[in-house]
Amino acid sequence: MRSAGPAPVQWPAEAIWEAVEPRLPGFTVEVLPEIDSTNTELMRRARAGRLEPILLVAERQSAGRGRLGRTWVSGEAPSGALPSLTFSLGLPLAPTDWSGLSLAVGLAVVESLHPALQLKWPNDVWLQDRKLAGILIETASVGEARYAVIGVGINIAARDAEGLRTPPAALTEVLPGVDAPAALERVAAPLVRAIQRFAAQGFAPLRPAYHARDLLYGREVECSDGLTGTARGVDASGALLVHTAAGLKKITSAEVSVRPAAPPTASAP
Repeated sequence: MRSAGPAPVQWPAEAIWEAVEPRLPGFTVEVLPEIDSTNTELMRRARAGRLEPILLVAERQSAGRGRLGRTWVSGEAPSGALPSLTFSLGLPLAPTDWSGLSLAVGLAVVESLHPALQLKWPNDVWLQDRKLAGILIETASVGEARYAVIGVGINIAARDAEGLRTPPAALTEVLPGVDAPAALERVAAPLVRAIQRFAAQGFAPLRPAYHARDLLYGREVECSDGLTGTARGVDASGALLVHTAAGLKKITSAEVSVRPAAPPTASAP
């Protein structure tokens, strides 16, 4: 007798649609078993003139992308339980100022998932000094319209740490039993609401809430351009403030990577 394969993943597409569509007319939810990248696919569609609001979910990405050209590996799911959640939200967007959008997205993600999660400027979610989720935002201009593609990747279960500087965290560490569909249902509608608030009000009203989740605040940091200093939060536009030997510096460049400095090595007795 041939054994049955893993049961299909049951996604809460209808529940998400019902929660979001009244706020975002024309909104749809699409789930694909595999694709190169949800962000890449929505950017392709936008450049072809397809600018409708959509939540695109992939059970597996073969060429997922992160910030600064890094890859995002979604992993394998031989048991049928997806080890990660990968999705992109695409929608026309026209904020007065785009500064701080990735911070607003990250804040929506952590606030909808668990109080223990923190934000590492500008677009990562961390748990206990390990990366749990990443965010990649891209935009396409089509005529007078500008279309935003907001990609999110969340580690649901423990992943292989080979080749990584820091072992990744998993959402099941703080939400035992959670799976990818449940995490998506927690995040989707709050994310849409947060983006719409950002478009109307900008990042400034979110600054206190971001501060409460700021992983870097008060810590020594190292930037990929060589700058070092103590992180002092973010300003009203979402720029990272770093106190250096030369004074307070604002970091806004998308080409700068920031990480907590390694703690000093204890000297031998």
